[in-house]
Amino acid sequence: MRSFFHPFQDRHVPKSYLNRGKMRQPQELPERTGYILEALEELGQEVEEPKDRGMAPIAKVHHPGYLRFLESAHRRWTAGPDDWGEEVISNIYSRSPSPLRSLIGEAAFYQADGSCPIGEGTWEAAYWSAQTALAAGDAIRRGERLAYGLCRPPGHHARPDAAGGFCYLNNAAIAAEALTPDFPRIAILDPDMHHGQGIQEVFYERDDVFYVSVHGDPGNFYPVVSGYEDERGAGAGHGYNLNMPMPHGSSEEYFLGRIDEAMRAVSLFAPDLLIVTLGFDIYEGDPQAKVSVSSKGFARMAERFADSGTPLLVIQEGGYDLESLGENTRQFFSTLLRS
Repeated sequence: MRSFFHPFQDRHVPKSYLNRGKMRQPQELPERTGYILEALEELGQEVEEPKDRGMAPIAKVHHPGYLRFLESAHRRWTAGPDDWGEEVISNIYSRSPSPLRSLIGEAAFYQADGSCPIGEGTWEAAYWSAQTALAAGDAIRRGERLAYGLCRPPGHHARPDAAGGFCYLNNAAIAAEALTPDFPRIAILDPDMHHGQGIQEVFYERDDVFYVSVHGDPGNFYPVVSGYEDERGAGAGHGYNLNMPMPHGSSEEYFLGRIDEAMRAVSLFAPDLLIVTLGFDIYEGDPQAKVSVSSKGFARMAERFADSGTPLLVIQEGGYDLESLGENTRQFFSTLLRS
């Protein structure tokens, strides 16, 4: 297995997190990567730094106005009035119409919620997180059967023109888009606790990328605006989007049953490549969990992916219970490595 991570990814250090009417302690912290890296080392895995592949693959997924905002927002914010906070975070949210005539107006449009503050190191961290996904994808392109991008910040909530849900650049979508010339049919299976509305939006009208998401019921649960069963794609992409929401409080057996169903759907699509957006936030002790997956449950899930018959690209998404991250990493990847 080839694994990738860049230390600049830990330069994103969020200080704000607005959720359900409360300012809470951020959960998507730099410490997450240390536990995962330690587990990979225990498994004998060398972790490589990604090369810089530039902006072109990122710009194929994200709109130029959003990229300009994300790159410049903190620099412009700190040059503003003295009573503004140290992070870019809006108390106003708008979609369309939006005049985008001020920095606050841009933040209102380009930040979809209160969980994606932009600090001094956010752009650099998100950029290298995307480069990590691209490097892992390039390893697959060059013949590896298994590659892992330890992406942080995560990405599956990032829309083409908006940050949200701890996510800024859509790592999995960027990697998938870059790989389509070599892998004409790509399946993305997303077992993170939350629906990846960003991935869905990127590929919703396409039939070359099949997106399947197993996630918690989005009613009163992030992202709320998407993740329902009747969202099946549009135009040429109708039928190429499959959402499998789970009732809150579901058991590990119920979750694995949904994974089995998702893998059957993937096999019918007959992809050339399977991308798994791995979320450790389905772990029973995770602060975001609405299901009860044990550490050994990650090994059981990995067994399903090992039988896919295609190259496997794993992109890291959520997982916020720091003390369990190492064991969950070991359970998941030790199973894949044995297979």
